[in-house]
Amino acid sequence: MTILVTATSGHLGSLVVESLLTRGADPATIVASARDTSKLAELAARGIRTVELDYARPETIAPALEGVDTVLLVSGTDFGSRAAQHQNVIDAAKAAGVTKLVYTSATRATTADFAVAPEHKATEEAIAASGIPAVIVRNNWYTENYAADVARAAETGVIASSAGEGRVASASRVDFAEAAAVVLLEDGHIGQVYELAGDVVWNYSELAAAASEVVGREVTYVSLSTEEHVAALEGFGLDAGTAGFVAAIDAGIRNGVLAESDGTLSRLIGRPTTPLVEGLRAVVSVPAAAA
Repeated sequence: MTILVTATSGHLGSLVVESLLTRGADPATIVASARDTSKLAELAARGIRTVELDYARPETIAPALEGVDTVLLVSGTDFGSRAAQHQNVIDAAKAAGVTKLVYTSATRATTADFAVAPEHKATEEAIAASGIPAVIVRNNWYTENYAADVARAAETGVIASSAGEGRVASASRVDFAEAAAVVLLEDGHIGQVYELAGDVVWNYSELAAAASEVVGREVTYVSLSTEEHVAALEGFGLDAGTAGFVAAIDAGIRNGVLAESDGTLSRLIGRPTTPLVEGLRAVVSVPAAAA
C-alpha cells in the first residue's frame, strides 16, 4: 500500500507523516506532496518520495497520484476556493483508481451553522458523489489556533473574544495527525465519518486560566459583543471581510458548534488527548521579561 499525504509542508501534513513512520510505515510506501517540493528536502533525505501537488493546478495532481493506493486530502487554506480545489484532487483520485481517500473536514460539517463549514460540506458531498471509498475525519479546533492569543496575553494579560460562554473541545495537531495515520494504515474504517475532539471541553475563562499557567502571569477573559470584536480586529489591521469572518467563527463557538466530545479521538489514537495547558506550552514562546 502506497500512501500519499497532501500539504506535507504544512503543520498537519508533516505531523501525519511522522505519525505514519512512528506507527511502522515503511518510508518507501509514503509519498509526501507539496506545492513547493524544496520544503520537503528533509523527508526526501529519509527515503520518502516527494512530489509536487498543487490543488489549484490539476496538471500537478495526476502525476503525483501515480502508483498511489491511499490519499490523505488535507483541507486547503485558500478560503473561498477550497471546494473547487478539493474537487480537482477528488477527480484525479477517482481517475487514478485510489482505493481509500481520507479527508480532514470540520466538526459537524454538513449540519453546523459555522463559518468554515460550507466548503467542507461541499467537499464531503463531492467525495460521496465520486464513489471513492472514503473516511471523513472531522477535526475539532486545534489548540494551536490559540497560540497567538496566548502569546499576546503575555504582554496584555487579556484574552478577548466574542465566543461568550461557548465551549471548545480542542486537541493538539499531533493528536489529529495520529488519528489520520491510524485510519490511513488500518482496515475497517471505510465509510466512517469520525467526529474528532479533545477529551476536555473548555470555555474561554478556562482558556485564560490555562494561558496564565503558560505565560506566568494572570490572564483574564474579556467577553466582547460581535460588533466590539469586529471593531477591535479592524483596529489590529484586518480588513472588514476578514474581521467579520473571524467574528462569525466566534459566533459559531458561542452557539456550541465546537462543544461536543465523545472520546472518539482518544479511542482511535489509544491514549488521552493532549491537555490544553500542555498543548499551548508546546507552541507558545514567552518573552523572558513576560515569563
